[in-house]
Amino acid sequence: MAKKEIKGSVTARKAGYIEKGGIKALPHNIATDFKRNKTIYFLCIPIVLWYVIFCYLPMGGLVMAFQRYNVAKGITGSQFVGFDNFIRFFTGPYFGRVMRNTTAIGLLDLVLGFPAPIIFALLLNEVRNKSFKKVVQTTSYMPYFISMVVIAGLIKDFTQSGGVISNIVASITNSSAVNLLGEAKYFWWIYVLSGVWQGFGYGSIIYMAALSSIDEQLYEAAVMDGANRWKQTLHITLPGLAPTITILLIMRMGSLFAVGSDKILLLYSPGIYGTADVINTYVYRAGLVDMDYGFSAAVGLFNSVIGTVFLLVTNGICRKYSDTSLF
Repeated sequence: MAKKEIKGSVTARKAGYIEKGGIKALPHNIATDFKRNKTIYFLCIPIVLWYVIFCYLPMGGLVMAFQRYNVAKGITGSQFVGFDNFIRFFTGPYFGRVMRNTTAIGLLDLVLGFPAPIIFALLLNEVRNKSFKKVVQTTSYMPYFISMVVIAGLIKDFTQSGGVISNIVASITNSSAVNLLGEAKYFWWIYVLSGVWQGFGYGSIIYMAALSSIDEQLYEAAVMDGANRWKQTLHITLPGLAPTITILLIMRMGSLFAVGSDKILLLYSPGIYGTADVINTYVYRAGLVDMDYGFSAAVGLFNSVIGTVFLLVTNGICRKYSDTSLF
């Protein structure tokens, strides 16, 4: 047996497949790994090219955030103005409004939207009728695949004066039905609750997958110890879901300020700018409407930096107080 191992190691050494240690051996080890996994590297080429072309090369345009960008002169010929665009944003009349709305919608969506798929997955996990479970699960996915234009149309129909949701709100508040979408005070709730309805079913997929990986023997042992369903959920199911919840929470915090502008642009009107205008819609108006590309790039860069800070802070906290983190 020892002779075969020695012979095999000599053959591998001759073929160049033996890895070496140290930083100096890094090129050799990369070449060795490439020889072993040529097919995998070949299949990765389209993915790498996609990221390079659509994710990394466009980052060169961030220099516009520090320029008074002129389309005719381009990036190389536009005047460099340093942090003037950022100062304009911080001291501008709309800074407080867009920051308040973005923060409020992001936090409200985090409080209501993040736990919704978890709760739905836990409830669905308790259903014992497999046919009913599949029907409910499939039905809950459907809103996610509906076009945002259609979703916005449904929201407008249901919240207009005399609409289904307007009538329900009127009956609860004992008042007359009004166009809820025309009332600034209702916009945050309409936006967030419609997003929860659209995404909680699809978002539960990953939690259902995590639930299926929990060892059934743990539940059997808990039943023998006299634990009811609530105690099983508290001491077995939730700890089993904890790593998945932690990873998704970190990623969710990174996009806290990335409130989608597509649905807001389809729903809002000048009458509700006070509560509907967020950073992304402000970037849209500054860049595509006013054609102030340098200023809009600065606002977008600020938003990305804030998201990155939230991501790093949340990841650091999770790494310190739990065993799960992104990096």
